[in-house]
Amino acid sequence: MRASRRMFIVSSAVLLACTNGVAAQAAAGFQVGPRPAYLIDQLVAGDLKSRLQACLDQPIQRSRFSIGHRGAPLQFPEHTRESYLAAARMGAGMIECDVTFTKDRELVCRHDQCDLHATTNILAIPALAAKCSQGFTPYDAETRSPASARCCTSDLTLAEFKQLRGKMDGVDPQARTTDDFMRGTPAWRTELYIATGTLMTHREAIALFQQLGVAMTPELKTPAVSMPFDGDYSQEAFAEQMLNDYVDAGVPASLVRAQSFRIADILHWQTSHAEFAKQAIALFDLADPVAAEQLRSQLPELQQQGIHTLAPPLWALLRSDEDGELHASPLAVDAKHHGFELITWTLERSGTLQDDNDYYLQGISQAVNGPGDTWRILDALAQKVGVVGVFSDWPATTSYYASCMRR
Repeated sequence: MRASRRMFIVSSAVLLACTNGVAAQAAAGFQVGPRPAYLIDQLVAGDLKSRLQACLDQPIQRSRFSIGHRGAPLQFPEHTRESYLAAARMGAGMIECDVTFTKDRELVCRHDQCDLHATTNILAIPALAAKCSQGFTPYDAETRSPASARCCTSDLTLAEFKQLRGKMDGVDPQARTTDDFMRGTPAWRTELYIATGTLMTHREAIALFQQLGVAMTPELKTPAVSMPFDGDYSQEAFAEQMLNDYVDAGVPASLVRAQSFRIADILHWQTSHAEFAKQAIALFDLADPVAAEQLRSQLPELQQQGIHTLAPPLWALLRSDEDGELHASPLAVDAKHHGFELITWTLERSGTLQDDNDYYLQGISQAVNGPGDTWRILDALAQKVGVVGVFSDWPATTSYYASCMRR
């Protein structure tokens, strides 16, 4: 019994030595797991399938074509240390921290300033739940009013924020209790990794990304509170604070691709942080094909404003023909004609690719029939549109493609 215990202790020490620290992980190579092969199995026979199958035994190389969208939130709580590590281990060459601020003006990684009720355990901590902008309201069967809550990073100090644990994004709109409300994870995701969801400040994320050796793509989130916040914290101060964190950490501008949905933020960076602004990413949240056409008409103006990189949703860059083939959309063609670099979002955020009403499939749903078509979407974006990067909720897929196709 003692010998067995000694063996366990020695084995544990060896395991710890191999896994303690991100440098050891980087040295061990990248791991994409079974999902890329599964998706290849589901792909219809043809040249693309043959090319992807030929790479099954090849090592995975890190690539900036593969961008960890909030880390790896298909299975890990988004914007947590665990999610970021998962993305890096899958070969993502760039990882995203969506940046917002706390009550005491500290920057933290959250997709939305007011999503804590959906992405953390705040409602399970009474003292912190009491600080939410709007407390929990249960589902009302008589009026069919959905259950709701609104908890913002700006409701909490940094010290209070750090008491939270990340969970999978989602709520149950028919919940009558807070416990049920927090159980809203889509069936095609998992809650297997919610036991540990370490929230990150912006500076902690930068330090982690430096250790991992990846490029960084912070998104300056549009505030959900009125600006200036608390009297004198302006949008410009917020925008400058985000990039100042990289300057203070000694991160070269070449490793940082700042994002914003507000063109005004990028124009401000052109003045305050010119080197960072050169490769800033202009995001566009397009509601439908009509909005995509409107963006198309704005391309000359964006070019004159010194914007170099556009990032519309993936569906806006693709169209399908009557034979079910995917092609570059008119927006994509015109954007390339005007010399814009294109990045897109978000692959692996649509479950099984069998929902005709999915936001990411509008305009191309007739060409998409199931999981294997993930490869057809990705290949069309890379080969026909010419994107230089793809945000993904599961970077293993984009990393595999990038290594196989030498992106």
